[in-house]
Amino acid sequence: MAGPSPAVTTLTGEEPALQAVLLDMDGTLVDTEDFWWDAEVEVFAELGHELRDEWRSVVVGGPMSRSAGFLIEATAADIGLEELSVLLNAKFVERLERGVPLMPGARRLLAELSAHRIPAALVSASHRTVVDRMLTWIGPEHFAFTVAGDELARTKPHPDPYLTAARRLGADPERCAVLEDTATGVAAAEAAGCHVVAVPSLAPIEPKSGRTIVSSLEEVDLEFLRSRIMVVR
Repeated sequence: MAGPSPAVTTLTGEEPALQAVLLDMDGTLVDTEDFWWDAEVEVFAELGHELRDEWRSVVVGGPMSRSAGFLIEATAADIGLEELSVLLNAKFVERLERGVPLMPGARRLLAELSAHRIPAALVSASHRTVVDRMLTWIGPEHFAFTVAGDELARTKPHPDPYLTAARRLGADPERCAVLEDTATGVAAAEAAGCHVVAVPSLAPIEPKSGRTIVSSLEEVDLEFLRSRIMVVR
């Protein structure tokens, strides 16, 4: 699903340092990482299994196939990956109906990118049904298009989602700023050659050359993103 956006352009000629901004969804723009864990806990409780708190750090930020696969193996639950994925997505979407809080600074940053006609895309490991429902809370008008985890053969931590987004925006990945909250997402963006601004949510992200780490989106604005690309490139 794509919202109407004035940001779609083919970038030619004299290029700006920052050509596009690519944004993760869960834990970065919306405060939903607790929603996913709650959904996993509820579904496995219904299957007769209790999830351990230490497993939460393993499944956060990953694609559904990895997270669900790990939990099936860890609990020895008698359920297939496809069936479990359907149950988890349904439980998560059910929770979304009660409202989704945006992360501090998210609404202001999205409005600023739109006002300055900066090409932007939402790049998520969540399934299309979840992304489309979430957009009603985030605002589809802020994005040229969205990429969902079940639309590509390989999703995060592979670079494919971010390479796809950059290509569709006509942008050089090295001139794209990516906002991510997990190590899995950061790995995907860096493998694609993008500059990453990490906003850790549930687990810390290790410092690394060329990687910017902030505590909140409230520290991020357009000028900040432009300066990051200029500093690195």
